[in-house]
Amino acid sequence: MNIAVIFAGGIGSRMRTQGTPKQFLEVDGKPIIIHTLEKFEKNDNIDAIVISCIKDWIDYCNKIIDKYKITKVKKIVPGGSTGQESIYNGLNAAKEISSGENDIVLIHDGVRPIINNQLINDNINSVKEFGSAITCAECKETVVIVDENNYIDNATARSKSRLAKAPQSFYLNDILEVHNRAIKDGNTNVIDSCTLMKMYNKKLHIVYCGSENIKITTPDDYYAFKAIIQAEESSKIFGIS
Repeated sequence: MNIAVIFAGGIGSRMRTQGTPKQFLEVDGKPIIIHTLEKFEKNDNIDAIVISCIKDWIDYCNKIIDKYKITKVKKIVPGGSTGQESIYNGLNAAKEISSGENDIVLIHDGVRPIINNQLINDNINSVKEFGSAITCAECKETVVIVDENNYIDNATARSKSRLAKAPQSFYLNDILEVHNRAIKDGNTNVIDSCTLMKMYNKKLHIVYCGSENIKITTPDDYYAFKAIIQAEESSKIFGIS
């Protein structure tokens, strides 16, 4: 069983919206999270979807899922106070509907809608072959490490640098085991699953994606996604390949 775990528990403070969390902002007539969910809904290899959502927005989430006929959503659970907690809640919900020891989870941001069937399938195949899949894009610029005084401590080789994105995919039992260990150790605010798994010395395999696989975090991201959608619509109308 392949389960998409979509976390949409953030309030989107960097988006500076007036009351509406970023995942529910509309682009091209539908909420961003619906754009994301539709990609998993239409993929033949995804069996179920679980959403970790802001508690006060669960009712609204249910309404738009019905409106846009997203039939694979099996559970919507409250998010947590951190991203790590939101993912953990989603993973536990996935465990409740799990069908076996080899079930795979694809952990994905609700506000990362520019993915496709190939990327989803590559994640699933990578987990089956290597035990994990961390979606990454190649760096176009140099990545530097800074110290506490904002001086550059190290400049990494661009040829060895990658940008970790999503989905980040694992066997469900493996990622849940690490989450439980982290909670026991007092690690409760780790930035993402890739970082968490690496903290516990797990071997992680890369799946590549393009730079367009953006997470909509700031107004710039929102307008970039809007432009991409408009460009796609224009290509359909005018037959541009």
